[in-house]
Amino acid sequence: MIKRDYYEVLGLSRDASEQEIKKTFRRVARELHPDVNGEDPDAEEKFKEAAEAYEVLSDPERRQTYDRYGHDGLSSGGFSSRAQGFGSIDDLFSAFFGGGFGGRRGPAPGADVGVAVEIELEDVLEGAQREVEFDAVANCEHCHGNGAEPGTPIRRCEECQGTGELRTVANTAFGQMVRATPCDKCHGDGRIAESPCRECSGLGRRHATKRHRIDVPAGIESGQRIRIAGAGHAGEPGAPPGDLYVEVTVAEREGMVRDGQDLITVVPVDATAAMLGDTIEVETLDGPDEIELAPGTQPGAEARLKGRGLPQLGSSRRRGSHRFIFNVVIPTGLTEEQRRLAGELDDSLTSDNRNGDSGSGIFSRMRRAFG
Repeated sequence: MIKRDYYEVLGLSRDASEQEIKKTFRRVARELHPDVNGEDPDAEEKFKEAAEAYEVLSDPERRQTYDRYGHDGLSSGGFSSRAQGFGSIDDLFSAFFGGGFGGRRGPAPGADVGVAVEIELEDVLEGAQREVEFDAVANCEHCHGNGAEPGTPIRRCEECQGTGELRTVANTAFGQMVRATPCDKCHGDGRIAESPCRECSGLGRRHATKRHRIDVPAGIESGQRIRIAGAGHAGEPGAPPGDLYVEVTVAEREGMVRDGQDLITVVPVDATAAMLGDTIEVETLDGPDEIELAPGTQPGAEARLKGRGLPQLGSSRRRGSHRFIFNVVIPTGLTEEQRRLAGELDDSLTSDNRNGDSGSGIFSRMRRAFG
């Protein structure tokens, strides 16, 4: 199924502000709720589509990735919409609006966890795997998360009759709205353990050290995040876990500056080599290579090796260029003989030999090369 443009889904311009995005989503959500629009059989799917668009556009980092790479960039970075994981539209409204439309609030879902990981510039070529370790709330291993001592019964809560919630009905401008609050006796679980687990005191959860292996996609940039659904803090019994967000930092490589998919290296060359031309050995991420220095090369001139840069996000096939900026080094400490030869060369030069770029051209090229 081809996904629609998120801005089109919410009817927004691409420069919409954060406030406009939030306001528009709330309006669209109200229009799609079954209590207001019960005649549209596709209302639930439309709301999930709108909720997914809001998840992305309301998050500055996700929005930046989407604006730059589209849906492929989000999926490569590990994004999957939480809207698709809910069974009903009531659960969805509860997640986004706290039960204001009558959605079941129930047990609290687990919170998200954020960790950081560093990779080398070479890892950007093919992607990498890293193992992260973090402290989080996990399901109790002794009771397997149900809060009861193994082998002891768990009975239905008499206060909420096993629903996990207490409901009240109110008349509003949208018609009758049912407001649900978690049961204060079973804390939204709908069940009560007769013999609480001795390891977790009946909570079903404990603090633990978690480990997770992360697949870092090729082409990733510093500051981008990878989302691992369900790998965060465990939720209350009956509720889903949170997510794990991994922020990636790409370590700087000495002598190489990243510019999107391109790499830039400043190469010092002797003045005589710049005048006469030469073959220069350079270092790339793929190992040593050679570039040709044309006769009469000017300071700030550029050469490039295509396909030796970095790949697009999520792809190791199409790569940018490695660009080399020449810094012509003027010799110092000349001997008398060298000075005499340099003088003879200078005397022999004509206007045809002195038509190189001016100094302002050097700085202009350097500014363009480094953005």
